[in-house]
Amino acid sequence: AWLWLHLGAGAAMLLLGPWQFIARLRTAMPRLHRWTGRLYLAAGLFVSLAAAGLVATSPAPAGIRIAFAATGLAWLVTAAFGYIAIRCGQVQTHRRWMLRNYLVTLSPIAFRLALHAPGMAALAPPPVLIPILLWSSWALPLLLYEIGRRLGGPRQRANTLPSAA
Repeated sequence: AWLWLHLGAGAAMLLLGPWQFIARLRTAMPRLHRWTGRLYLAAGLFVSLAAAGLVATSPAPAGIRIAFAATGLAWLVTAAFGYIAIRCGQVQTHRRWMLRNYLVTLSPIAFRLALHAPGMAALAPPPVLIPILLWSSWALPLLLYEIGRRLGGPRQRANTLPSAA
């Protein structure tokens, strides 16, 4: 049951997320943007609940369960900062946090692509390779985003939450 909840709510997030980034829709239909955002966050909470259930009941090695839990925590943290930012009226900060959040949302796709890349399985045994790929699937995109944002100049860095954005 945990797996089906995780997969179903995750699919909803993957489908709802891209619509949030279309500026024309945000400005023309702000109520729709807010409601799809609420649905996206609700689906994310279901995914997180299911992830916790999977971590708690999985027979996988501890390294894999910890990496899986870290992905869920990364999603929750970025979603929380995005939600707090918009509640405080910090629209640009909200956008940046939700972009980070969607990068984490895409991590299962990145993980599976990396896992099935030619020659990947020969690099290390699964109990070693899987946690590395799980962590990398969200940490590397976030790192690249931050590097790009910081190299983008002062306009990119304006209007941020103190010490977090």
